[in-house]
Amino acid sequence: MNNGAEILKSISALLHDSRRILIAAHIRPDGDAIGSLLGLGLALQSAGKQVQMVSADGVPNAYQFLVGTDQIVPSPSGNFDSMITLDCSDIKRVGNALNGFARPDLNIDHHLTNENFAKINLVDAKAVATSEILAVIMPQLGIKITQPAAAALLTGIVTDTLGFRTSNMTSNALRIAADLFEFGVDLPEIYQRTLVEHSFEAIGYWAAGLSRLKRSDGLVWAVMTSEDRKIAHYPGRDDADLITVLSSITGIDIAIVFVEQSHERVKVSWRARPGFDVSRIAVSFGGGGHAAAAGAELHGAISEVQERVLRATQLIREGTILENG
Repeated sequence: MNNGAEILKSISALLHDSRRILIAAHIRPDGDAIGSLLGLGLALQSAGKQVQMVSADGVPNAYQFLVGTDQIVPSPSGNFDSMITLDCSDIKRVGNALNGFARPDLNIDHHLTNENFAKINLVDAKAVATSEILAVIMPQLGIKITQPAAAALLTGIVTDTLGFRTSNMTSNALRIAADLFEFGVDLPEIYQRTLVEHSFEAIGYWAAGLSRLKRSDGLVWAVMTSEDRKIAHYPGRDDADLITVLSSITGIDIAIVFVEQSHERVKVSWRARPGFDVSRIAVSFGGGGHAAAAGAELHGAISEVQERVLRATQLIREGTILENG
């Protein structure tokens, strides 16, 4: 995060001058997207700002226990003094929330592949979650963290680190999580709701993907079709976190899940063990993310996309092995 003091000064001026604020998270939101959206949105409301929180794909069931999710809408309405995007590495990830804004005023994110697309960009790739960044800067900006905001931010940190166990975990992130816990947040509930529990529909959706599970030369992958989603009655357009299951398989370097969005659109998710950078693959396909976790949405039939992605992933995997000796 370069020129941190100057960026914070710019953010402070923006928020001071803004009465009506639009905050948007990325499409197919995860726990950090919803957690950061609520964490900042609820705190700004408590500070007297009029805030509209937008998630184009709604709020997944796993996060609906958080206070304030009933305020999150799929598209913006009205006029705003400023627009903030959270946890979005590029402008496409915002979806339909721009609402006529030529360019967001502020972009806060932790993805290594962030394209710095806003007027003000606060990007810290060393942070484990966007929620971690907010937990640090909000007090510096004079924004009081309320108990509901703390619960949301802690949810973002817990989910993006899979319960403090991803390879990018830091002692500082643990201290920040402990500080948020001190607000009276129910950490066991966050674990149970977001990392342990899964709906019957999600497990049924997994079953379809697992029925096509394949493995080859350090890669493992699964395919989930639109028809699978319909049969399982799964409400989302994501992989129901099947990628986390696949990434737990021993002896695997990279796990991939292909999720058919429509006849000609496929969402691809990668997870990698330490030493392999899947963000490089995602960027080559117009996506982004982190070294250990990345994603992209590709145009084409699922069989054709699968062939292209597997070929490219294996080439980069072999290149990584050579680089690491």
